[in-house]
Amino acid sequence: MKICGLQKVTLLDFPGHVACTVFLGGCNFNCPFCYNASLIGSVDAEELMKHDEFFEYLEKRKGILDGVAITGGEPLLHTEIIEFIKKIKNLGYKVKLDTNGSFPHILEKIISNKLVDYVAMDIKNTIDKYELTIGCMVNKEDIKKSINLLINSDIEYEFRTTIVKDYHNIDDFETIGKLIKGAKKYYLQCYQYKDSVRVKNLSAMSKDDLLLCLEKVKPYVEYVALREID
Repeated sequence: MKICGLQKVTLLDFPGHVACTVFLGGCNFNCPFCYNASLIGSVDAEELMKHDEFFEYLEKRKGILDGVAITGGEPLLHTEIIEFIKKIKNLGYKVKLDTNGSFPHILEKIISNKLVDYVAMDIKNTIDKYELTIGCMVNKEDIKKSINLLINSDIEYEFRTTIVKDYHNIDDFETIGKLIKGAKKYYLQCYQYKDSVRVKNLSAMSKDDLLLCLEKVKPYVEYVALREID
């Protein structure tokens, strides 16, 4: 498991906390619109920092930071992830985990052992369009299991979807709403072009259409909002 990036301070990645964000290399998805594809898109991604250096940084930042956001790639791809989180928790930090939901058995262990304080799970698209959107095969039942696991847990969580006009349409969001029915929080994120994305000619939805997507979801979740709109 490689540490391929570290944002030393963030006020945005972990709601309600001053945190750092650690990027772990490797992902089992191949999303064409992934912002981190060049950095952590493969297990061969370049390691930026040794584990000892990272934990030395956390030791020094005690009392300044109160949380660590773990992202990727897909953190749950790695067999060492549980021990990695335990070590962070043992230093007194709260932990937020980003996941694509394809490893429900590991997510369940992490939640049942109270190793995370917040989980953000990406909902890539409707179940029928999942493989088209992520660029590879996936066990769709695993995605559903992770959704249900979070909805029925007692930890803080959010679902989120990055909306790309080439892969999503307005009606998809009623279907997604039904998929995550009863969820506490769901964020729609507007795709924005960055040089790091794998496919360069993708396009964003208009703000008006994004608002229509939001309206489609509203009947099914407690709270829904738009993110990353200029």
